[in-house]
Amino acid sequence: MTNKEKARERREKRMQEISLLRTIPYSDHTRWWSCENVAVVTGSNRGIGLEIARQLAGHGLTVILTARNVDAGLEAVKSLRDQEQGLKIDFHQLDVTDASSIREFGCWIKQTFGRLDILVNNAGVNYNLGSDNSVEFAETVISTNYLGTKNMTKAMIPLMRPSPHGARIVNVSSRLGRVNGRRNRLANVELRDQLSNPDLLTEELIDRTVSDFINQVKEGTWESGGWPQTFTDYSMSKLAVNAYTRLLAKELSRRGEEEKIYVNSFCPGWVKTAMTGYVGNMPPEDAADTGVWLSLVLSEEAVTGKFFAERREINF
Repeated sequence: MTNKEKARERREKRMQEISLLRTIPYSDHTRWWSCENVAVVTGSNRGIGLEIARQLAGHGLTVILTARNVDAGLEAVKSLRDQEQGLKIDFHQLDVTDASSIREFGCWIKQTFGRLDILVNNAGVNYNLGSDNSVEFAETVISTNYLGTKNMTKAMIPLMRPSPHGARIVNVSSRLGRVNGRRNRLANVELRDQLSNPDLLTEELIDRTVSDFINQVKEGTWESGGWPQTFTDYSMSKLAVNAYTRLLAKELSRRGEEEKIYVNSFCPGWVKTAMTGYVGNMPPEDAADTGVWLSLVLSEEAVTGKFFAERREINF
């Protein structure tokens, strides 16, 4: 058996394990939430986001499904309600690239629910499929995947409910954005070291890194800039999300016990959704599992500032 075949066999075995884990209900002694707890899932009218919303609602939380397009969002809510009676799901329009849309959404959350307990930053875009590696829409990709996640998070943190269980922020990311991955990593060793060192990592460094990339895209010099070579713009956006996850976790760790917020990112894998042209090897039901698990895991078991795939911690 070749190494590639062995890797495929391990992956298929792990997917079977994830499918089994999803069938095991959370026991009463681990259940800290009720229908009074509110979860917001961005970009959740289809794909992984829709499945995360469905599973969280299935566990008994009140879930706010969001989408840029109102008709698409309302149709998604209707489809979930038709599939399963009794789900507490609401909808509100949200464009994470629009500051006014984020502000309006925050006001609505405060007026309607008072607080939220879980934020899943799922909204994202990718314009490359297969072997394509165009950077034509690099600014949109960075604006949506990284800046949208960051701006949405900053706006929602003041609204997160103080609790001994801790509020949760879960960022949907990708292995393609690993700083120190064996493949597809930054060529600049000094920059990799800075982004990997918690003492050197700052929001300014992350922003400057993506800004340098965008500037090189505009100048037409990005191919010689030492950026990731696969899905370059998408990889850079997720590298920034991963770095921001670690930075934010460090900042939030200074909060008191009653105001804890746990923040982690996870890679759902290569999923059969519109973003991959439906050629992925994992169904959305399994891909959503780690995000749901990170949203619900008990506080004494919870970690923060980590990167996960298939419920296992992996390196940034």
